[in-house]
Amino acid sequence: MAPGPTNAERVRSVLARADSLSLTTDATRYELISMHTVDGGGTLLLRVPAASPLAAEAVSAPRATLPCRLHFTDIAPTPVRDRVRSRVALAGRLTPAEVQAEPDILVLRLDLARAALQRDGRAARIGLRELAAARPDPLATAESALLTHLDHDHSDLVTELSLLADPHFHDSLLRLRPVALDRHGLVLRFEYARTHRDVRLTFPSPVRDTTELAARLDQLLRLRGRTTQP
Repeated sequence: MAPGPTNAERVRSVLARADSLSLTTDATRYELISMHTVDGGGTLLLRVPAASPLAAEAVSAPRATLPCRLHFTDIAPTPVRDRVRSRVALAGRLTPAEVQAEPDILVLRLDLARAALQRDGRAARIGLRELAAARPDPLATAESALLTHLDHDHSDLVTELSLLADPHFHDSLLRLRPVALDRHGLVLRFEYARTHRDVRLTFPSPVRDTTELAARLDQLLRLRGRTTQP
């Protein structure tokens, strides 16, 4: 099997790059934008206006612990047919953080009880210790810009890289686009009239940051050159 992120790493990457989330309590559903962060230990924090309905619900909850469910949707940044790549569901309780530095902001800490990842039509539970030990992919927060740049400005490179895939994948091909990127490799989507296929091109070695990406893509191109030699 081609190397790729673990499920726990995928969850941490989704949390790192997501701008929005849906939060549901027993009473209300909230759509939150640019309000969450994740600390180095994997604890999710929400910074909500102190005068907001969510803050009022949290502080008035019994023992100041508010049961909740959080949902994140991971959307491909390139215009492919099915743009939802994965969904992350978290369940736990929100409690006010010990440190409240701003009087008009309430910081809530999620005490996580369950985590799940839905991807490729399958759902998987993620162990809490595994999730706490995982780290986001080093390309996670830059992935959207990198894929958009490849798609808009280097479609010829994407086409050349696609030749590393099975030649039959090009039969009846309608569209080809990069759809995912992580330290282990690049995923291309081959779209046909009624279906699509995702193909992972694995880097010769994982990248440690964005500065190494160009070299890894060049190495893949050299692999392509060797496969076409007589």
